[in-house]
Amino acid sequence: MPTKKNEPKRRLKASDDKDTGGPSRQCAVSRESLPQDRLIRFVRSPDGEAIPDIAGKLPGRGAWVTADRASIDAAIKGGVLSRAFKQKTAIRDDTTELIEQQLLQRCIGALGMARKAGDVVIGFDQVRAYLRKQEPGILLEASDGSEDGRNKVHFLAKAMYDTPRTAGALTSAELGMAFGRPHVIHALLQKGSLSKAFDAAYQRLVGFRSAPERDWFSGLDR
Repeated sequence: MPTKKNEPKRRLKASDDKDTGGPSRQCAVSRESLPQDRLIRFVRSPDGEAIPDIAGKLPGRGAWVTADRASIDAAIKGGVLSRAFKQKTAIRDDTTELIEQQLLQRCIGALGMARKAGDVVIGFDQVRAYLRKQEPGILLEASDGSEDGRNKVHFLAKAMYDTPRTAGALTSAELGMAFGRPHVIHALLQKGSLSKAFDAAYQRLVGFRSAPERDWFSGLDR
């Protein structure tokens, strides 16, 4: 049916990613049952040390802890994993920092795979040109980028799509590492399986470091 001449232009609506309905596990700290991709799996090594299994592929019985800094710190201090494994289990004091670095590397790896597949757009002008034509998967803004630049990208995306998604926890150097450049400030992932893979890794990472995008645009979108 043709659009009436005076009818206001309708914004394109960004589709929400649906829950994959993956398996759930019980957090050893909170005892809450959560989707597996919101948890960190631990295995017990032969010498009795709890090893974080970020990929969830190490052999042996696993114990699961919610993927955030407070829960991991509680597991370190409270002897939670000894109870979960039903035998004395040591855990390194720097486990929380180790997990953050491993999750960061998973994010960088996911971005690198997207780059090789040609699913990445890099650069301020290139990102804005893409947004004028097509809905993005995830906007990537460096945590140390300028407020003016990221606002221009955000407001263009919001003018076209109802709920543009932004990931801002990686620095320009970290984004550059993923994309084979010294620094990257503005980029985006095109919609698809690689965007979803990055998002799953990113959602665990922001349990351990600030997600500045939660504050960048608050109060500006009203």
